[in-house]
Amino acid sequence: MNSMTGYAYKEVIDGDLQISVEIKSVNSRFLDLSVNMPSFMSPIESRIRSLVGEKIVRGKIDLTIRLHDNAPATTISVNTAAALSYANAIKQVSDAIGTSYSDELLKLVIAQEGVLNVDKSYDAEKYWEHIAPVFNEVLAEFCESRAKEGAKLKVDLEKKLAVLDECASFFKEWQPKMEAKFKEQIIARFEELLGDRVDEQRVLTETAALMVRYTINEEIVRLHSHLDSLHREFENETPGKRIDFFCQEANREINTIGSKNQFKEVGAMVVNAKDALENIREQSKNVE
Repeated sequence: MNSMTGYAYKEVIDGDLQISVEIKSVNSRFLDLSVNMPSFMSPIESRIRSLVGEKIVRGKIDLTIRLHDNAPATTISVNTAAALSYANAIKQVSDAIGTSYSDELLKLVIAQEGVLNVDKSYDAEKYWEHIAPVFNEVLAEFCESRAKEGAKLKVDLEKKLAVLDECASFFKEWQPKMEAKFKEQIIARFEELLGDRVDEQRVLTETAALMVRYTINEEIVRLHSHLDSLHREFENETPGKRIDFFCQEANREINTIGSKNQFKEVGAMVVNAKDALENIREQSKNVE
């Protein structure tokens, strides 16, 4: 079981390259991955998304890769036509105002836009060879942080599930008492309405028919089934969405038991069960 929250960061200097990778995540119903990196690294973005998708199922992931090359491959080209145009123009200005020019002319010409063109070459595949080891290490650390947090979540969830198990056992233990109480009320109602004219056989028949509607046996059976499913889900690697589903089903059975109950002891246990179940549902939002 993994948590959807995690964090990992690493920065290294590899020759002339300064590389940093950061991954952080929060809760999300689906995998929502944002990749932030230099535009010249775009050719490898799909590869990065694929690597993350192999490890992570759910969560809003922010992945940032920073790269600074202190000595990128550089090509400098000269636009001689532009240089001559600038030089002639500067000479004309100098002649017009009656001043002389010297080597400063060269500095002026070179400083003009378009005279010297610098082209820095960025090879994404070449850079990836240096980034990949850092990225893989950070991704592994990130997944480990989610696993550690997930282990803590699992312990808490199992404690709440143990409370639900106790509640379900309590309901089963009290089921005969609830049925006996209900039968007493039905018989008392018949006697109140019919007095000495009560037909015992009819009372038994009507009671049996009503008991089919008001017994909690089926609810208890289904509740145990849903709790067993939760136990199995807690052992899965990515149980997040299914936990919520089984909690909804269990909640339905607990509500029905509560609506049929006439004992304060059972009512108190219904409250405990609903509280534990709500805690599980809330925590499941943090589970991948």
